Amino acid sequence: MSAQTPDITIELNGSSHAVASGTSLAELLDSLELTGQRVAIEVNETVIPRSEYPGIILSHGDRVEIIRAIGGG
Repeated sequence: MSAQTPDITIELNGSSHAVASGTSLAELLDSLELTGQRVAIEVNETVIPRSEYPGIILSHGDRVEIIRAIGGG
């Protein structure tokens, strides 16, 4: 029997969002199908450099803002 990972709740762009405990910022992007897209991310009002996404583990109550860059011309 395998143990299930309990969900935690974060605030994602102003809305409640459940993720598995231990989810990294990189895994969140992957689950939202945003991997490889040009985005800027803040966690608890701190801008996170892209190189740090895999090492940032989300905690219950974290406030995450994801802003996608939209090109125009």
